[in-house]
Amino acid sequence: MSFLRMNELDLTEKRVVIREDLNVPLTAGEVSNDGRIRAALPTLELALESAAQVIVMSHLGRPREGLAVAEQADFSLAPVARHLGQLLNREIPVISGYLEDPAAVGSERLVMLENVRINKGEQSNDSELAKAYAKLCDVFVMDAFGTAHRAQASTHGLAEFADISCAGPLLAGELDALQRALARPKRPMIAVVGGAKVSSKLEVLNNLACSVDHLIVGGGIANTFLLAQGVNIGRSLCEPNLVGTATALLERTHIPLPSDVVVAKTFSADADATVKLVAEIADDDLIMDIGPESAESLAALIGDSSTLLWNGPVGVFEFDRFAAGTRRLAQAIAESEGFSLAGGGETIAAIDKFGITDSMSYISTGGGAFLEYVQGIDLPAVAMLKRRREK
Repeated sequence: MSFLRMNELDLTEKRVVIREDLNVPLTAGEVSNDGRIRAALPTLELALESAAQVIVMSHLGRPREGLAVAEQADFSLAPVARHLGQLLNREIPVISGYLEDPAAVGSERLVMLENVRINKGEQSNDSELAKAYAKLCDVFVMDAFGTAHRAQASTHGLAEFADISCAGPLLAGELDALQRALARPKRPMIAVVGGAKVSSKLEVLNNLACSVDHLIVGGGIANTFLLAQGVNIGRSLCEPNLVGTATALLERTHIPLPSDVVVAKTFSADADATVKLVAEIADDDLIMDIGPESAESLAALIGDSSTLLWNGPVGVFEFDRFAAGTRRLAQAIAESEGFSLAGGGETIAAIDKFGITDSMSYISTGGGAFLEYVQGIDLPAVAMLKRRREK
C-alpha cells in the first residue's frame, strides 16, 4: 500500500507521537481485557529502541469534550498507563495540560497523554487542535486501526499537519491482512457473516457478494434469507422488509442456507433445544442456531477454502445450548490451511470462547473500521497517510 511505514524511518533522536487504540474495558479501576494493549506492544518497543521520546496518545470511552479529566475521572487513561507500564516493566507518566503548556510533556522516554477525547475539537477534527498535537512531535505514527475510520484530530488531522506521518506496524499489518483477503484472495474464497440484522451489514453483504465464491450467513441475517425462500421461520428474528434484498443477493452469489436448525420456545440460556429440519419449524419456534447437518456441510465448504473472512456468529453462541453451530464452524476455520481473517467484537468473543486464537491467520483489532473497510469504504486516516506519502 502507498503509505510510509514506521519501519522505513530512522527514529534516532526523534520525538515520536504514536496514536494507539487503547480503549479497553475497565473493572473497578483496573484493565479487565488487555488485548488491545498487548497488540500495541511491538510498535512501542520498536520505537523505544531508537527514539528520543515516545509519546502515546489514545482515547478511552466517551467522555464529555472540553471537561477536565479531574471532573470525569472514570475516563482517565491512568489505569491503562499503569497496566502498560507493568507489561513494559517501567513507569509511564500520564500527562495533562500539554495543550496549554507543551513543556508539560517533559523528557521521559515514554509518556502517555491524557484521554484525547476530553480535548475540545477532537471529534470534529479541529485543525488548530491537530496543529497543537503536531507541535509535540517530529514524527507521527498512526497505529490505531480501530479509529482509522474516524476523521478526528488525533487520527486524521495530526496525520495531515505533522512534519512526518507514517503507519505503525499494527495498522500496516491490519491493512496488509485485509488487502490479502479482499484485493487478491486465493480461491476459493468464503465469507462468514453473522449477526442480528441484514440492515446492519447490508453494505458488507453487497460488497462481499461481488468477490466471494461462497457467502455463509448466520443468525438473524440467515432468517431473513430463509424467509425469502418461503421458509416458515416462526417467531425468529428477521427483517421482512429486506426479503427483496435477500432475494437479490441469492441471485448474485452462492449463499448456502441451513437445511436444519436448532429451535427453542423462549430466548433464554436454559431453554430446551430441539433440532428440526427447516420444513418442520413451528409457528412458535425461535431459531437459535444452525443444526448439525448444516454445520457439517458448511464446515466442509470452509475446509476447502483458500481464503476466509469471518464476521459474526451463526447462532446464539453466548448460550452453551445454542453454541454448537458456531463452535463447529470455528473448528473448521481453525483446521483450515487457508488464510483466515476475523474481525468484530462478537467474532473475537467466539474465537476466545472456543480457544482458536492461535489458529487464526489474523484477528483484527478494529470493529467499525474492519466493517467499513470490508464495505469498500476508504478509511479517512489511511487516506490521509496515502496523501502524505504522495506529497
